[in-house]
Parts: sequence; structure tokens; C-alpha cells
Amino acid sequence: MEDSWLSYGARRHLTCPHLFSRSPWASTVAKAALAQGKRLNVVFPMIEFMEPLGIALIGYGTVGSGVARLLLDHPERLAARAGRRLELRHVVVRDLNKPREPDVAPALLTSDLRQVIDDPGVHVAVEVVGGIDWARRAVLDLLAAGKHVVTANKALLATHGAEIFDAGRKHGRAIAFEASVGGGIPIINALCQGLAANQILSLQGILNGTCNFILTGMIELGRSYRDVLAEAQSKGYAEADPTMDVDGTDSAHKLAILVQIAFGIALPLSAIQRRGIADIDQLDIRFARELGYTIKLLAEAWLLQENPPLTPSPSPRGSGEEMQLALHVSPVMLRQSAPLALVRDAYNALFVVGDAVGNTLYYGRGAGQMPTASAVVADLIDMAVGRAQQTFQSLRLWSGNHGPVVLRDPSTMRSRFYLRMMVEDRPGVMADITRILANHRISISSVIQHEALDHGDEEIEIVPLIIMTHTVTTGSFNDALAEIDALKSVRPPSVYYPVGD
Repeated sequence: MEDSWLSYGARRHLTCPHLFSRSPWASTVAKAALAQGKRLNVVFPMIEFMEPLGIALIGYGTVGSGVARLLLDHPERLAARAGRRLELRHVVVRDLNKPREPDVAPALLTSDLRQVIDDPGVHVAVEVVGGIDWARRAVLDLLAAGKHVVTANKALLATHGAEIFDAGRKHGRAIAFEASVGGGIPIINALCQGLAANQILSLQGILNGTCNFILTGMIELGRSYRDVLAEAQSKGYAEADPTMDVDGTDSAHKLAILVQIAFGIALPLSAIQRRGIADIDQLDIRFARELGYTIKLLAEAWLLQENPPLTPSPSPRGSGEEMQLALHVSPVMLRQSAPLALVRDAYNALFVVGDAVGNTLYYGRGAGQMPTASAVVADLIDMAVGRAQQTFQSLRLWSGNHGPVVLRDPSTMRSRFYLRMMVEDRPGVMADITRILANHRISISSVIQHEALDHGDEEIEIVPLIIMTHTVTTGSFNDALAEIDALKSVRPPSVYYPVGD
């Protein structure tokens, strides 16, 4: 075949109507060459002749400004990887007069979402405004207007994922959300593509950098929870109201998204049992260290195939043995040598087990301006080359078409437990406690008892009694704990944590 002066890439893309929309002359030459059976070789950059990907930023806070920085500072690098230029056309903000860094052209700023909706040159809208109600309405309107959507909003997807993804399918648009979990860690891509050949068996992750930063300061430096929280707020790791971070809600939102991808089941937030870190005491950090453990806030999900389910699956896909899903967000005691125990400060990590690949570990900055912006722009590049659209159509996320997966009754889950009781230092107390544990078929792995603590004017000295149990069902442990706390010799509430051996 005789050569012509255009690239093979041009022939490959001639079916794309946007390719030569800015150069009818080049299009005519290319089509004529192909009609004559000629091969096309490159002698000019094809990117210059492709229609740019029009982008609108919805929100210009920490993440939005980071996205703008990447788009404005590295246009050539991004164009080379996307195969076309990424063009920022609008930035939607609440206050047009607020100083911004990086600065954007005033002509790009608007407080009216309608300008984005009505602009046919916008192909993708990036939702980084946060919150749920306004963001939900905006995303639905953008999809209805024919815009693809990239979002970092885990709360929105965890709460309204089914509605939003149904709207995307209805209007033939794609939704990409790599930045919604793990910041700069490409865990969504890993689960959707890299591990696609696997049945995921378990997920275990540190998904909230704020909590991990606080626990690192408490464990390594002996500082108080309030002291390290104040530092986290001063560094921008924690919001002025940190409740959703420290009570486990943020981690639960992210876990709900991961569970949808890994196991194909949509969960309301209420289905995820969660405990936070605000009540973690230096006493328990000290005793955990003596036992060779540390404490981390973990989001965990396991796939199991035993015991009756709590709730039947409404629409099982295919046949085979029914699988059960157990999950929670909770502080967990990990051996100090465990991979997740070594994750420090504001970093995130996720330990994923697949039936074919085995153990895999993903680690990186889970929050912050540029790590999250990195994930958002990666989604934009995927939109530019068409990968995001193909992935969206093939995965059918939040479609209700999940497999035979049911939720397992949390009380039937088995674990080891750390238990700290504050008890009266007198004969017979230990016997009372061990009798209750024996009645619930709970065996003891180890015991620690130290000198009495200073409890003011109490006539009877109070001592901490720490018991590590062998594996037991959560229901049996909770029943035993209720009886122990009812003893007159125990000062409730006792403190307990699951042990992640």
C-alpha cells in the first residue's frame, strides 16, 4: 500500500466525528487518501486537529483549584496522554469576587450552572462542590443535558448512587468517580479493571486520613485526642466540624462504594455498623502496645459462604451457592507488624484479597488537594480517550443486577476481642468475670492486670483488667459484656475492640 502523509492514527479515528471538525481540509485529504488505499504516515501532530474535551468545574475549593492547577500548568502533558486537549471552559462558584489560587480568567467564572448546561462545547462536568442535596440536583441536570460527569463526592454516590447511575444510562452519559475513594490511590480502577478476573473475597482499608493522622499522633507521641485533632484542623486534614470523619461516617460512605464495585450490592448507610475514634483512650493504646498491637480505624468487608442469611437477595444473578457479606467500620487492634498497622499520618491504604490474585495492597495519600486532583484528571483523560464510557457501560454499577449476595447477621461474625474493664481490687472479681465468659463459651487468650489507678475518694481501689479472648461470635461476646458491666465490682462501660489477626 502506498504511503500518504497522514498518520495511521488518523485512519483509525476517521469514524470519530470530532476528529477533523476543526480542519475540513485535512479531513478531505485523509478521506481521499484512504479511498485510494494509501497508508497514512504522520508528519504533523494530530492533537492540533482534534476537538478539545470541553470541561466545566463545578466548585473551586481545595480539590477544584487543584484540578484547575493541573489543567492550566500542564496542558501539553495532558494532551499527549489524552490524545486531545483538555479545555477548561467554565468554573462555577458561589462568590465571583472571592480571591482564588490559581487565578482563572474572569470570563471562565460563573455562578450560574445553566451556563454549563446550555454550552454544547462542554463535554464533561467535574462535580467537586461536595454535599448531597444541591450536588444531586446539579449532577442529574448535567446528565440530562448530555454532559458526562466526573465526581469526587463519596457521600453523594453512597446515598444516591442508584439514581445517578440510572440517569447516566438513561441519557447515554458516563460517570467516573476515581477520586471518591482513597484520594490519589487508583483503587476504583484496580477493582474495575486490574482485578476484573477475580472474585473479591475481602476488603480491609484505612480510608480516612484525618483519623489515621490523629491515631498516629496519639500512639507515637502520647498526645491527647483533642490536641491532635486541633493540629489536623490547622493543617487542613480535618474540617471545622470533624464529626463525619471521626465517627466513621466518611469511611462508611467509601466502603459502600467499594462494596458496590467488588460485590455488586447497594447498601444504605444504615447497613454498615460503625464506631469512631473519639473515645479511644491512652490506656488502651498503652495496653495494646504491651500486647504487641496497635489501633487503626478500619473499613472492612468479607465475603462468606456459611450460616443462614439475615436478608435474602431480591434479585440474585445466576446460580450457585449463596454468598454472605459481613462489613463494618470500627477501630481494630492489629499486630504491629501487619501492613496496615504501618500506615502513618494522613496516608490511606487498602488491602484487597482476590480469589485468583491473592493478597494485594494499595497505598498513598488519601486526601488533600493534589492527590485528589490527580485522580479527577485521570478520569478526565479516560473520558477523552473513551475508556470511562466503555467501563461505565460494561460494569452496570448500581443497576440492581447484583449476584447472590446477602447481608450476614453481624451477631454471627467471629472475631477475637480485646476487653478492658475497670474493676474493684478485691478477691472474687476475676472469678465472677471468668464465670460469665465461660457461660458464653468464651475462652481467654491472655490477661493483664496492673497496679491500682488513682480514682479519687473511692474506698476500694480500682484496677484495669485486660482480657484478650480467643475467637468467639460477636453476639456471644456482646451478651457476656452486658452481664460483666452489670456486676457491682465493675465500673461500666467496659472498653472493647475486635482484634484483626
